[in-house]
Amino acid sequence: MSNWRILSSAEMQACDRATVEQFGVGSFDLMRAASAAVAQFARRHFPRARKITVLCGRGNNGGDGMLAARLLAEAGLEVAALLLGDPASLAGDAAEAWKLLTGTPQIQIHIISTEQELDQHRAAFQAGLLIDALVGTGFQPPLRGLPLAAVEMARASGSPILAVDLPSGWPADETSALFDGLVCPADAVVTFTAPKPAHVFGHLTRSWDQPLVVAPIGSPEQAIISSLDLHWAGAALELVQRPRGAESNKGNFGHILAVGGSFGAAGGKAGAPAMVGMAALRSGAGLVTVAVPEPALVPVACFAPELMTWPLAATAQGCLRPQQLPPELLKGKTVLAIGPGLGQAPETADFVCDLLMQTRMPAVVDADALNILAARPELLPRIAENRTVVLTPHPGEMARLAGISTAEVQANRLECARSFSRRNGLIVVLKGARTLIAHPDGRVAVNTSGNPAMAKGGSGDLLAGMVAGLLAQHPQQAARAVEAAVYLHGLAADFAVREADEHTLLATDSLAFLPRAFRYPAFHVGKEGADRYVWLQGEVAGHAARRA
Repeated sequence: MSNWRILSSAEMQACDRATVEQFGVGSFDLMRAASAAVAQFARRHFPRARKITVLCGRGNNGGDGMLAARLLAEAGLEVAALLLGDPASLAGDAAEAWKLLTGTPQIQIHIISTEQELDQHRAAFQAGLLIDALVGTGFQPPLRGLPLAAVEMARASGSPILAVDLPSGWPADETSALFDGLVCPADAVVTFTAPKPAHVFGHLTRSWDQPLVVAPIGSPEQAIISSLDLHWAGAALELVQRPRGAESNKGNFGHILAVGGSFGAAGGKAGAPAMVGMAALRSGAGLVTVAVPEPALVPVACFAPELMTWPLAATAQGCLRPQQLPPELLKGKTVLAIGPGLGQAPETADFVCDLLMQTRMPAVVDADALNILAARPELLPRIAENRTVVLTPHPGEMARLAGISTAEVQANRLECARSFSRRNGLIVVLKGARTLIAHPDGRVAVNTSGNPAMAKGGSGDLLAGMVAGLLAQHPQQAARAVEAAVYLHGLAADFAVREADEHTLLATDSLAFLPRAFRYPAFHVGKEGADRYVWLQGEVAGHAARRA
């Protein structure tokens, strides 16, 4: 995947053409490599499947399936291949794949011309594994005819399904989480060279923790070209896996000032800034000072001995009030994280706006600070001028910032985050299933880690702390630092939920799994085994956990 770009369907086809015409890689060699990736994945991820049925369409996706069927049969598995349509209509590489398939005596081959003939082969759908190679990236919905009938039969079979490139029926360029049309269910997806929008935005598998992988098949980096300005956030993990120098000291990794909290009649929200501070430390920041209203100081100080604290002037209700901050509080601080647990009292709003306007260090703005700024939108460009500012809204907060409804945000998350980021010159982390990281130059990273257990109080506080922690360590690579923080946040929760439950997991439980997340080999592509694939989602996390 080299540069981790996300390609449209047309761009993927152009990449394949360039690979063949400009770089001299044979198109059939690409098909061989793709089929080998599918067959290898099928054997490793579905090791108990001894009986496999491959559903083949008449295009190159079907050709991938035919060659995969041949490899699986040669490995000693019981394989049936169903070709939907007349083999005389096959052309190019698919026709060559058919010749090789028909020359493999171990395979049961069935040519299906009508839905009635397909119905006669229902038994073939009761398999240890179905491989869906009906239609691929170039498909335009809706499904019709034999492919539609085959998908309906696959859905009813209850058999596990491995999709080649995309689950049949799902448009490659779709950016919604769900697609309204009929699609083939999938328990795993193997695509090639680079992800398409559907791979990073869509819920393509039956469960969030099932695998979605990208296999390199021979296209050089120079052929992987896209104008979508979309890329995968997980690639930034490389940033945090570089070893630290032996001479390192805490001063090398930044000093974060986390401002938040309330304690008293306004509510007890001392835990939020404490979680910000701990997440920043766990992410590698050298020092963290948590500044809170004075009544909240003791609960925060008791949270962890590693946190330094600073009392701020409070109202009678326990909220922050405007004050002239002492120079020593700001001295040496390299990143500001502000918002969690603050409340939105008028005095607090004045304090937040004054602090953001007076400081020039990189800032992470979350929770109540976002709502305060939503009421004063004219401040945003001024706050972001000549500094890195990261906003971390959930959809409701994004709606208030943008002056639209939450439904409008969710209907077009990509454009909402991208346009707001460009307009105000700051980084927007729009949280949700498939969190987006939008940069002022128009680039957007899509995150594929995370799970439903994160829908719980405290998750956003940890994310704000991790973003601040990585910004403190990598101020010259702010964009990648933010992307790495978002990916690690979700990945640690993915590890944690495997040892808990989606219902019982606490936000802070995931902190203990950050070491595994930092060591995770998501994008290390090797020649064999699991490391052959780039894991956008799925079960490889379980393998990594066992290795750890």
